[in-house]
Amino acid sequence: MKTNRILLAALLATTGLAGWAAPRPVKEPDPRIQVNFFEPEKFTDVKMSEMGDDRDRDDILTRIREYLNDQAKYYVPVGQTLEITFTDIDMAGDFEPWRGPQWSDVRVVKDIYPPRMSVTFRLVDAEGNVLKQGKRELRDMSFLLKLSIDRNDSLRHEKALLDDWLRSEFGRTRKA
Repeated sequence: MKTNRILLAALLATTGLAGWAAPRPVKEPDPRIQVNFFEPEKFTDVKMSEMGDDRDRDDILTRIREYLNDQAKYYVPVGQTLEITFTDIDMAGDFEPWRGPQWSDVRVVKDIYPPRMSVTFRLVDAEGNVLKQGKRELRDMSFLLKLSIDRNDSLRHEKALLDDWLRSEFGRTRKA
């Protein structure tokens, strides 16, 4: 009886770990948007811990790219392409190592650490004519006052900043 419980626990543990370690499925990019990151290793703050590494940064940038890919259908009409290049990202919050060694993996989110992004963009039609282009310095000083649908999303403040910019710059094309 005890052996059966041990085997069951081992089976459940390995099944759970196998699902956890599996890579996320790659989504097909929407042809209406192209997202690029110019020299991401020089970005101000794109990490989940004080000692974040390249994998950490790559995961965050992939999540931002996927989010914009999902949002393209709301802001970019069919037949047009929005090209966005990020030249800097500073995530909401910061690390406060003076609090002690246990705090090196804790992002402290306060209103003095707003999310910031520098982007260049170009909206082109099917023939390649530039409809709109520019450079924007995005910042949301009131980011903590906004309601978030998913409070467990570690990028909720950055996504809200991007939503605000897309809505003000391009407007919604249709209802979801």
